[in-house]
Parts: sequence; C-alpha cells; structure tokens
Amino acid sequence: MSHPADTPSIPLAPEVLRNATLPDGRRADIHLADGRVTALVDQPGKPDQPDRADTGRGPAAGPGSIDLGGALVLPALVDGHAHLDKTLLGAPWQPHPTSATLREHIANERALRVSTGVPVTDRATALAHRMVSLGTGHVRSHVDIDPDVRLDGLRELVEVREKFRDRLGIQIVAFPQSGVVTAPGVADLLDAALSEGADLIGGLDPAGFDGDVDGQLDIVFGLAERHGAGVDIHLHDGGVTGTRQLRDIAERTAALGLDGTVTVSHAYALGEVDATELDRTATALATAGVAIMTNGPRHSMPPVLRLREHGVRVFAGSDNIRDTWWPYGTADMLERATIIGLQGDLMSDGELRHADSMITDEAAAALGLTDYGLAPGCRADLVVIAAGGVPEAVAAHPRRLLVLHGGRVVGPAPETDFPDFPAVSVTGGDAFAPQGER
Repeated sequence: MSHPADTPSIPLAPEVLRNATLPDGRRADIHLADGRVTALVDQPGKPDQPDRADTGRGPAAGPGSIDLGGALVLPALVDGHAHLDKTLLGAPWQPHPTSATLREHIANERALRVSTGVPVTDRATALAHRMVSLGTGHVRSHVDIDPDVRLDGLRELVEVREKFRDRLGIQIVAFPQSGVVTAPGVADLLDAALSEGADLIGGLDPAGFDGDVDGQLDIVFGLAERHGAGVDIHLHDGGVTGTRQLRDIAERTAALGLDGTVTVSHAYALGEVDATELDRTATALATAGVAIMTNGPRHSMPPVLRLREHGVRVFAGSDNIRDTWWPYGTADMLERATIIGLQGDLMSDGELRHADSMITDEAAAALGLTDYGLAPGCRADLVVIAAGGVPEAVAAHPRRLLVLHGGRVVGPAPETDFPDFPAVSVTGGDAFAPQGER
C-alpha cells in the first residue's frame, strides 16, 4: 500500500479501514463512526479465519474508506511510564552528566534543565508530537513535585495535556523526585497537585530514599484515599528490601480496596530474589491487584512470564527519553516491546504477542482505559503498521502508516522536534563511492 501520509486525499475521519490485518490474523474491514469502532466485517473468501461471536455489520465501503492493503491494525499504543517534563528533546544535544549519588544527580538534572533555556512546555510538546507520530494514543507521565519546582512543572504539563487532548491522552502522576518525608513541604505540595490536575499520586523508594517506609506510604496512600486517586510508586530498591516494600504496598492496596489502581514502577527487586521470595511477593501483588511497570532495564528486569503465571499485570513504559538520566530513547513503544522481549528472552510468536500486550491491552488496563480496544463500541484510537502480523511488528518495530485518535487521522507527521541545521553542501560527490566506481 502507499504511505497514507503521502496521500493528499486521505479522509481526516475515515468511515472504513478496508483490507486490514487484525491482531488475531484475520483480514477485515474496520467500520468507524462518531469516533468509535462500529463493526469488524470479515472479508469473504479468506480461508482459516477464526470465528468471531459478533463482528457487527457496517455500511458498504464508500469514498470515506482507506484501503490498507493488508497492513496490521492495532489499538493505539500505550506508554505506561514517561517523564514529559524531563526530556531534552527540542533542545540541542546535551552531554550525559555523571553523578556520584542519586541526590547529586537530581540536583545536576535540575540545573541542566534550566540551563537549556527551553521551557518545559516546548520540550514536552516535542516529545508528545513524536509519541503521536509513532502511534502512541495514551501516556502516563510523571512530573516532578519538590520544594524547588513546586507545582510549576505540573501546570506546564496540564497545559500540554489540554493542547494534545484531541491527539494524545495524558495521565499525570505527581512525582516526589526529591522524596516525601525527607523533603519539607512536599506532602502539602502533593496534596495541592492532586487538586490542580494530577491524576495519580507517586512515590519514590520509601526505604532507600526517604528511609521511612511507613512514613512515606502513610502519606501516599492517605492522599490517594482522600482524593480518590490512583497510585504509581517508583521502586528501585533491590533484593528483599524491595520485595518487602512490594508486599507492604500490596497490603495497603488491599486494605483500602484500591485493586486495579496501584502500580509499582520498575520493581527491580523482583529480578534479584530467589524463587521462594519471588513467588511469595508475586502472590501478594496478584491478590491485591497491584500492577508492575517495566521498561526493560539493562539489569534486574522483573521476570515477565513468571509474574504473568501468578496473575500479576505487567505492562511497559519508556521511562526516560533523551534526558539527564539516559541519553537514549525514541518514544517508540514497539521498539520498547523489542527491548523487553530481548531482555526477557521472549522468542516464540506467543511470547512476542505477550510483549505486544504490554504496550496495548495490559497497559491500557493498568491505566484504567475502559473503552480501549479493537472491537465494536471501542474508541477508534488505532495505529496502522507496515507489518503482516503482531510478532513481526514487535520484532521489527516497522514504520507507522496511519494513526487515529477518536476516529480522526492525527499521524504520522514529519519530525518537528529537532533544531534547524544549515544545509550541508558535499564537495567531491564521488568520495563515498566504492573503490571500483570512483
């Protein structure tokens, strides 16, 4: 098929996406109306199509249709953990800073983000544009809340969230980057953040950073209960120190009836303990309904398949994208699924499909997206991918051909998040030709 972005006559709100490959491998026409999927109509004459209880019936394809030529259609990708306020996209390249301690790194980060001279709104906008173009329809972004930044970053992200509301769903977590108990006034700032637009309350290493597990969790879960908000806690603490905190979080989640609204991000400890400790902790997490987010770290990644066997929801996020924490990151969630697959030894087609679920269905469920999916009645947040099926899409993370949000075409779009460079004139044009061709 031709690249939809190169087709001037493409309808901005298509009525039918014809000849699509669905996640289960079927070929079908996807009918859309009023921003939702209204029907999935199997194409006739396609052998070995799995039965479907109710695909619905839509109108015949007309001028508002797009022929996808068999390209794969997925529900929009979901980035379950990002930091829109931290990215340095939209600013010139910054050398990666090194720091001896976590607190030193936080201080260096704050100074560098100011010295770039590029406002949070501009940098976050650059990253949000890239996310949309790569097929992400929903993202959960943490935003720093501390005695220095206070609520400034939150207010800037609320502005970006409103700017992108027709292209990208943005959830905001009030994140205490400088700690809770050890940072004077942060508890009050977190309370205010939940009143001023944050959707969830965050936390950070209750033992390793604050040195007071009960003190931090009392504040975090107290605010969650008061505001009716979800919880998403960064937990880098390793070994049994980390798993003990995971069980503490699970216990509080169950006591407050917060099943399905609490996430622990990273949870490195789950990849560092023996089988007995892992199974004990996974059982507690599954029973309480606590989800785990991983970005596929270079060490101590939670064992994705083992946790799934226990019934723990595990989903994916980018985490840091081109900021002071990592110079890496592209915002491509299919690439993130590739990274997790490589780290977790996910190799079979079934395992590649599970990696895909971590950036689609599982992530959407963790974020509480109730009308998400590719079925009649779901929001038409969709991405068309140059692949013949889900395993290929995860393994190769190929280009995105079309991105829809609420049934409207929103991407892909040309990159707009890099500084302008002067045109480069190359002299001696044959200098790069093979020896025999000069």
